[in-house]
Amino acid sequence: MKQYGVNELREMFLKFFETKGHLRLPSFSLIPQNDASLLLINSGMAPMKPFFTGEQEPPRHRVTTCQKCIRTGDIENIGHTARHGTYFEMLGNFSFGDYFKKEAIHWAWEFLTSPEWVGLDPNRLYPSVFAGNETTPADDEAFRIWNEEIGIPAERIFKFGKEDNFWEHGSGPCGPCSEIYYDRGEKYGCGKPGCTVGCDCDRYMEVWNVVFSQFDNDGENHYTELKQKNIDTGMGLERLAVVCQDVDSLFDVDTVMNITNKVTEITGASYGQSREKDVSLRVITDHIRSATFMICDGVLPSNEGRGYVLRRLLRRAARHGKLLGVNDPFLYTVCDTVIQENEGHYPELRERQAYITKIIRVEEENFAKTIDGGMRIFDDMLAGHKEKGESVFSGADAFKLYDTYGFPIDLTIEMVEEAGMTVDQAGFKALMEEQRVRARKAREALGDLGWAGIEFGKDMPATQFVGYTQTEAQGQILALVAEEELRDEVGTGAEAIVVLDQTPFYAEMGGQIADHGVIKTDSALFEVHDVQKNKGGKYMHTGVVKAGALKVGDTVTASIDVERRQALARAHSATHLLQRALEIVLGDHVNQAGSLVEPDFLRFDFTHFSAMTPEELGKVSELVNQSVLHGYPVVTNEMSLDEAKKTGAKALFGEKYGDTVRVVDMGGYSVEFCGGTHLDNTAKVGVFHINSEFSVASGVRRIEATTGLKSLEVMNRNQERLFEAAAILKTKPGELREKAEQTMEELRQMRHLVEKYKAKEAAGETERFLLGGHSVGELKVLTATLPDADANKLRQMGDLLRDKQPNVVAVLSSVNGEKITFLAVCGKEAVQKGVKAGDIIKHVTAICGGKGGGKPDSAMGGGSNVLKLDDALAAVDDFVAGKLGL
Repeated sequence: MKQYGVNELREMFLKFFETKGHLRLPSFSLIPQNDASLLLINSGMAPMKPFFTGEQEPPRHRVTTCQKCIRTGDIENIGHTARHGTYFEMLGNFSFGDYFKKEAIHWAWEFLTSPEWVGLDPNRLYPSVFAGNETTPADDEAFRIWNEEIGIPAERIFKFGKEDNFWEHGSGPCGPCSEIYYDRGEKYGCGKPGCTVGCDCDRYMEVWNVVFSQFDNDGENHYTELKQKNIDTGMGLERLAVVCQDVDSLFDVDTVMNITNKVTEITGASYGQSREKDVSLRVITDHIRSATFMICDGVLPSNEGRGYVLRRLLRRAARHGKLLGVNDPFLYTVCDTVIQENEGHYPELRERQAYITKIIRVEEENFAKTIDGGMRIFDDMLAGHKEKGESVFSGADAFKLYDTYGFPIDLTIEMVEEAGMTVDQAGFKALMEEQRVRARKAREALGDLGWAGIEFGKDMPATQFVGYTQTEAQGQILALVAEEELRDEVGTGAEAIVVLDQTPFYAEMGGQIADHGVIKTDSALFEVHDVQKNKGGKYMHTGVVKAGALKVGDTVTASIDVERRQALARAHSATHLLQRALEIVLGDHVNQAGSLVEPDFLRFDFTHFSAMTPEELGKVSELVNQSVLHGYPVVTNEMSLDEAKKTGAKALFGEKYGDTVRVVDMGGYSVEFCGGTHLDNTAKVGVFHINSEFSVASGVRRIEATTGLKSLEVMNRNQERLFEAAAILKTKPGELREKAEQTMEELRQMRHLVEKYKAKEAAGETERFLLGGHSVGELKVLTATLPDADANKLRQMGDLLRDKQPNVVAVLSSVNGEKITFLAVCGKEAVQKGVKAGDIIKHVTAICGGKGGGKPDSAMGGGSNVLKLDDALAAVDDFVAGKLGL
């Protein structure tokens, strides 16, 4: 079996199902869309629930994906076991009312066992089916397909109960599932008598799970057949790689181990050196993978929801770095390795590398400020408990670490458990509740101003936004929030929200992300990393106090990062030009369906029924850049909604508008309702460059593009590559095409000559082989192993032998790693005497644990047991003699 890499297996799976008529979709974001039941996407089918329920028409009724997933239920076990991980990729093939059990099972078996695909040994694979219970019948159909059609003996098909082989989640579509287990061998087993499929040890690993969605559960365990039956297949990519690479765990597969190697290089800790260091290396490797993908998809560290999951992962990883002796921020330096291992399938990682790295570095630096002082306090607390002979770390101490030093409770629990003690979690929760009560009372005094800042007191004025015309403004601090409490003052190192009476900072809205910058006094400096606007119109500036202290009532100077604002404006103005160009090229049915505006980067979702052709994309790009070169003035006006409609301004994205709206007019070419920040002239957009266009949902397409400096970076990089290619080919850039064509022609001629020499060499080898043959009856039999020969060379040699000697029977073989390739040929006289190449190849491949077949005069096959190769070749004489009746 070839040891395929993770990236090879991913592409192989998707290509396989494309050959079966499936539409390949890109991975959906880790952030669930319109699904409040999930914090993060945790399975391949989760983003496609609307297709399964019939709420939404799928882009095709056969779909295949490789979905990014995060599961956080076992974070505390990460590193301590070889099984648990937070980030993983789920390979899936899905049918929405199309094919069902027969095709799903046959294709699973073909992909896993065929030499053209993964090529696993079929004798090491064991399927399982649903055994049935008092409410739901056994899945006899799946059993019959495995037994009668695939040919698995009944004793090798395992029947399990509802917990293992039935998928359901409350009421709604559900059904039995069939899993495929791979026997990894005795070295991974528990050694107990009767160890088999279903044992908790690591010997039998589940590599495939196909769910047959055929019932509807009314919520009271009453099941009725669904009219539209669906297929939901899930296979962990890393699990499959563990099997194919024959490694101990998901931490040992190539793309993950390469990340660990980078961590090892930074920390100096060797994998396998000790259990404690292995735990830390695994924690760091797993968590930095997860964090990189989460941030790329838009998750930011925070104290709630998915943002807290990210913060928890990064802080846990940073602490394990300290356990390995690394006291300075280092996680951000591992990002490049994570990206390098995954950018082939997820190019957005490289595009957003600077952003991802910055977020991780800021989080590491902020945590370092809290943990250094807090660790000394923790050590003193721990020592105090031990001196008293106590085995329980008090809830009061855990709360103080959380409230004063920013230690997440799970981090305290982990450190205490490492010291052989437990935390009084009930006491901690009681103190947390007391704090919440105090905070609630404080919020009531101001109208419920909390960490999220949902509502403010009626007497507090809304923040006045002056950022359309000003990049710096004086303001007064109306409120401060830190650690979910109102504060009169916040000091150095504190993460806080600052509310001002007026601000130049644009709050995240309409797809445009917030401004960054600083808020300062003569003695204090606050870095702003995010700005949100609440329902009461207050702008909440989130960030970190870098120096001094801020107090409620302080007069401050708020200054935005002007270069970043300009880059945002370039991308935002470009979305308006793009919208108009799409309408011209594709038609008036095009409507905006979502957007993201970042510095010199834009993501634009729009309604359209099919993929855009290269010609259409070229025309759209041309129109946008023409609009840039025209230098249209960008004019913004506030007017009544009725007046705005009369101008023909386009309202986007199903927005609800008030009586007064803001209209952005770009020289009459594009006129739209918009509350974002823009350039004053389209010429300042710079070069507009489309990176990609793809589907994100049925009837919705997405364009990702760059403007300004990012486009120039792409152009400069392409120009550098052009000059490099010209230098390699020793020509001028303007003559590169002609030189490339000339070089390709020379290569073609050289290959032709090489093939001629190979043919002569093969003819000479054929003569030598024939001299080494021996007689079995009236036939001449020969066997040989050709080192490093590929399938083409075997065929070429075989054809020459067969055509040269009518009475020849030849079996040729070659070995590549653990995979054997066989070729058998029979001359005309041999075939006439009943000796057929297809029969011979079946016989010899079976000896080596493989299979094959073909025509009477030529057949090929494969095997996996190299140790049996000599036995297989030696068996040819007896097989031929038997056919001749000798």
